[in-house]
Amino acid sequence: MHTLLLLPWMAPHKVIPWQRAIVLALLGKVEVVVEYDEVVYRRPSTLLRAPAVVRMRAHKPHAATRAAVRFGRENVFRRDGYRCQYCGAELRASQLTFDHVLPRARGGRTDWENIVTCCRPCNDQKRDRTPDEAGMILRRRPQKPVWLPPAELRLRGALQGTPAEWRGFVS
Repeated sequence: MHTLLLLPWMAPHKVIPWQRAIVLALLGKVEVVVEYDEVVYRRPSTLLRAPAVVRMRAHKPHAATRAAVRFGRENVFRRDGYRCQYCGAELRASQLTFDHVLPRARGGRTDWENIVTCCRPCNDQKRDRTPDEAGMILRRRPQKPVWLPPAELRLRGALQGTPAEWRGFVS
């Protein structure tokens, strides 16, 4: 059993374990929007149902406290819009790879400024060469992002198998 986490403006953000949703609710970081029928805690004066959908409370973080965007596979794909930076194909994350613009064999680092999203055919074509040597054009020079938009909720298998309690929130 999982919980759908919504952004403050009610857009789906991600799926979290129901236990985490309870902790966030107790800390006042989310509000419970919809509960499952299943009772997860029962005492004579207390009845607690598993949260099905929770919404983050709106807050205005101080600009100086904003954390830097962490380097990682999903964040690189988000930065590049899930598009191969050589051929421009837009694909699912499972069909994409990292590409080191300056190959690791030549001292290229695994960081924001040297990694781009790449489809498998383009990665196979480029191999351990630079884009110029491979005769390929890099669509956009990689840079460290200052921020990334919220990730789209990617539910496995469309809406089949999603709890009925989520149906008004995911499309």
